[in-house]
Amino acid sequence: MFYYLFRYLDEIDFPGSGMFQYISFRSGLAIITSLIFSFIYGKKIIRYLQKKQIGEVVRDLGLEGQYQKIGTPTMGGIIIILSIIIPTLLFAKLDNIYIILMIITTLWLGLIGFVDDYIKVFKKNKEGLSGKFKIIGQVGLGLIVGLTMYLSDDIVIRENPRVPESLQNRTSVMVNALRETSIEDQRTAGVKSTKTTIPFLKSHEFDYEILVSFFGKYKRPAAWIVFVLIAIFIITAVSNGANLTDGLDGLATGVSSISVVTLGVFAYLSGNIIYSSYLNIMYIPEISELVIFASAIIGATIGFLWYNSFPAQIFMGDTGSLTLGGIIAVFAILVRKELLIPLLCGIFLIENLSVVFQVTYFKYTKKKYGEGRRIFKMAPLHHHYQKLGYPEPKIVTRFWIVGILLAIITIITLKIR
Repeated sequence: MFYYLFRYLDEIDFPGSGMFQYISFRSGLAIITSLIFSFIYGKKIIRYLQKKQIGEVVRDLGLEGQYQKIGTPTMGGIIIILSIIIPTLLFAKLDNIYIILMIITTLWLGLIGFVDDYIKVFKKNKEGLSGKFKIIGQVGLGLIVGLTMYLSDDIVIRENPRVPESLQNRTSVMVNALRETSIEDQRTAGVKSTKTTIPFLKSHEFDYEILVSFFGKYKRPAAWIVFVLIAIFIITAVSNGANLTDGLDGLATGVSSISVVTLGVFAYLSGNIIYSSYLNIMYIPEISELVIFASAIIGATIGFLWYNSFPAQIFMGDTGSLTLGGIIAVFAILVRKELLIPLLCGIFLIENLSVVFQVTYFKYTKKKYGEGRRIFKMAPLHHHYQKLGYPEPKIVTRFWIVGILLAIITIITLKIR
């Protein structure tokens, strides 16, 4: 909204209006706005939820301190969603296809999570929304994202971009990189592609067409079908992984913000022809606008953490966890880094796997020995450490540290070939 206003003011030479053309400036404003909103209105929303007695229903899991959480307001994901959407609407280019997809993702999964929480809190049904309806919603979002990337002419890439001769000398490169220069022909030279980033290979790229090369002349549409199916799988897996991780105060919030910071770096590098050329990675025109969206998420999660850190004054509920997980998944797909998800979102992955292994092993041993056995004292994994007697804040902090380490390794893969 403000972007278009100040672009008009810039055309009439209004002093200072040109600042809004800088991604870094708008990103800073997005972080500040989301932080202020979550700080100020977060407290008001918490009071409203307390007044309406919208509190957490706790099952007896035999965990230390769990009964202290009874009655703590839930559905706090509303704070996160509003703190993301409002700065995005104010400072991003609203006609940017990537921004549009991320807004749809936020509202789509936010609605699914809200319905789930509503059923749990108001209908007193601990099971919440049926799992099949969650899956249908996640699959639907995957179809929207995948098909849009296939059909939209605005979503293209440029492989091994060439820096124009006018920018060849070192001074020009530095100046234009800092000014986030946009090259006029960057969009026209783009191509539709099913290529993505894969670490450790010399080319640093993987084309889904390789998987369907036996289709001959139909391999291109077949590759897009594979891409859409992978998008559906990733969105479902990561959003459910974030949901499982949301079991301790501040855990999912902190881990999500770490992942988003990393994806924001990828969006900035991939959307800048200078840096993408230097790093020899695919250049994605207009993708750098997602830095504003990532900044809003960072501000929203940090602001929410103010109230969600131990001991939590509010829980995000499925309204927040499903949304954050889906945002991370779609963001990674848009910047062509979805194959880095197992590394970047390693915390979500291990939480998912701990549940899968626990349930599978329990069923197997029950069938074989007549009595179910467990790998972990309790799943997801963070509850296993609670059972071992670790204090909740220590578990959360150590998971954050592991998340930061994974994020650093993920960024380093850009130079490992």
